[in-house]
Amino acid sequence: MKKWFLLGLFALLLSACATDGTQDPDAQITQDWSVEKLYTEAHSELNSRNYTRAVKLYNLLQSRFPYGRFAQQAQLDKAYAYYLDSEKELSLATIKQFEKDYPNHPDMPYVLYLKGIVLFNEDQSVLGKLSSQDWAERDPSANRDAYIAFSELIRRYPDSQYVADATERMTKIVEALGGHEMYVARYYMERGAYLAAIKRAQNIIKGFQNTSYVEEALAIMISAYQKMNQPQLAADSRRVLEANYPNSRYLNKDWENANSGPWWGFWSKQK
Repeated sequence: MKKWFLLGLFALLLSACATDGTQDPDAQITQDWSVEKLYTEAHSELNSRNYTRAVKLYNLLQSRFPYGRFAQQAQLDKAYAYYLDSEKELSLATIKQFEKDYPNHPDMPYVLYLKGIVLFNEDQSVLGKLSSQDWAERDPSANRDAYIAFSELIRRYPDSQYVADATERMTKIVEALGGHEMYVARYYMERGAYLAAIKRAQNIIKGFQNTSYVEEALAIMISAYQKMNQPQLAADSRRVLEANYPNSRYLNKDWENANSGPWWGFWSKQK
């Protein structure tokens, strides 16, 4: 009985070996393909938006042909496929590995640009469009990282074809970061946390002078100082507002939160 049990166990082990990754349909179909054919098929799947299969074929290519330009391009394409498939973390991990493996690669401008694009927190999803969430209300950390990636691209490769678009996106990121500060300042004003609101308004004036939020930041400071019974500071803030925005509506009326309402804000304005 023991003999038959051991024979049966051995048969199961053989069966397990026969059903390893080599039995994968794509692995079988492509086992005799050249690197050129494997890359062409993977790229075709990517262009057809079959991202899962594209990644699978790119992985097969890299495992069989780990060296050379096709393996390097496969890694870049795979990062892009992950991005298109909304797999942000996998895309960033693939980009990070590429930077580590090929720090002087001629496509490094594209790598930095792609990193910025992946980090660029501009929600184009169906849920994001339905909720109309204001970009400025989201966690700004990813956009700060995107700004750094675009900045590195411009610094290291100022003649790159990606610089113009990166510069435009950086401008939008700064506007959004300023908007995030404004969103928090409004939040504090609504809750009577006037000192905290002033600090956020000052952040806008000092760090985001070229955004559309400076005028309102000054108005918030005027209102907050008045509510804190600080008339001299309120008057000082008003003089700055008048000098820089002589036609400001806040010179004739007190600040009020014109964007009060649901938390999801006005994302459609950022389109």
